[in-house]
Amino acid sequence: MTYDTRPPTFIKFGTDGWRAIIGEDYTFDNVRACAASVAMYLKKHGLADRGLIVGYDARFASEDFADAVAEVVAAQGIKVALTSVLCPTPVVSYSIIDRKAGGGVVITASHNPWRWNGFKYKPDYGGSASPEIVAQLEETLPDLVGRDIPRMEIGAAKAAGMVEMFDPRPPYLAQLARLIDLDSLKSAGLNVAYDAMYGTGAGYFGALLDGGKTNVTELHGFRNPVFPGMHAPEPIARNLGDMEALMAKGGFDVGIATDGDADRVGIADENGNFINQLQVFALLTYYLLEVRGERGAIIKSITTTAMVQRLGEIYNVPVHETQVGFKFLGPKMMETNALIGGEESGGYGFRGHVPERDGTLAGLYMLDFIARTGKKPSELLAELYAKVGPHYYDRLDIALKEEDRAKIWKRAEDARPDAVAGIKVTNRDTTDGFRFSLGDKGWLLFRFSGTEPLVRIYAEVVGDQSLVQKVLDAGREIIGI
Repeated sequence: MTYDTRPPTFIKFGTDGWRAIIGEDYTFDNVRACAASVAMYLKKHGLADRGLIVGYDARFASEDFADAVAEVVAAQGIKVALTSVLCPTPVVSYSIIDRKAGGGVVITASHNPWRWNGFKYKPDYGGSASPEIVAQLEETLPDLVGRDIPRMEIGAAKAAGMVEMFDPRPPYLAQLARLIDLDSLKSAGLNVAYDAMYGTGAGYFGALLDGGKTNVTELHGFRNPVFPGMHAPEPIARNLGDMEALMAKGGFDVGIATDGDADRVGIADENGNFINQLQVFALLTYYLLEVRGERGAIIKSITTTAMVQRLGEIYNVPVHETQVGFKFLGPKMMETNALIGGEESGGYGFRGHVPERDGTLAGLYMLDFIARTGKKPSELLAELYAKVGPHYYDRLDIALKEEDRAKIWKRAEDARPDAVAGIKVTNRDTTDGFRFSLGDKGWLLFRFSGTEPLVRIYAEVVGDQSLVQKVLDAGREIIGI
């Protein structure tokens, strides 16, 4: 793997789309260039006649950037179905399948801080664009950036029938009702705290679960593009203080949070204690295998938990490991008809749905796990640990100056430690970043973000929670940060 030294202003798709700071690289001109690239791709592959879905999140001016995409694509003679409301990324993805569209674009920066926005392309299979598709989109961009891109003004495009407004919610809600017994969940009498994080997930849990004994208390269920009170709309512990405070009052069975575009989920137990993303992935896998009795391959990114590998051994199902991002996980899920796919960031995809992360569905499955077993989240985690052993995890995100990136990459590339925090290194691999296996004690990994100027240091250890910080500290020392 070689370090990408292209200038940061170059439009480059990361693990899931292109993201940049609004008003700097994220401009209407650059979004139009991306839209033109998508139109060229649809025409090249005979998908133009099926049209394009365009949706957007709750960030600043997202609906205006969505209009800009629609104007460019309509000017190329491709019909656009433009969402009439802001909506989650998985809702756009499902709309592609439901409407048999040629693909979809989502204007979103997912979990990034408020100054960012982004552009995700979803192919006709409704998942993240594969590396091969991404390469084709990027190949045409240098000839489009800085050019005057033809466009059809949005009002004229609507009048000409080239842009149709539609509500994507009803078909998506009907799809979830096919995947899970909503009537049982409504009658389960659960008390749920839900944090929409000012994002697109607002209203969905209420729409799905209202009308019975289960009660959903929603936080931050309205649009505020600066995401006040949180570093970013990312469903991890540091951003969920309000939900934790609400749950500290007592009476809740579980806390659920979804990120800015609702494709990722965060879970808190009945006491408001955050259950980390690796634990949630293992719990959802355990639920599907043990409670629902389903069988199928498990797909995991390199940065997520070894607990699912242990579950694969126990239930005799294959486990496949990929690079980070659903652009790798999704295709592998389709190839293997996988039961579940998951990554460390809190994104989980499921068989029978789209090969894509869905925070709302993941949250519903967690509720179903609680309802079917009658156990509290803390009890379910203890049960999981009894089966696979206690695993503990944490991650450091360290911002980098551009001039430091190459030398830090080189240190990680050259690192060959015999031990980390006193634990013997048994293997080193470079599937995605630099991972050091610590035998049956865990692992350490360095990886450079595909969407932000960050280096991430990950660690998972078995048995002794105090080792997590020691392994992370050793990782910082290895790469000199």
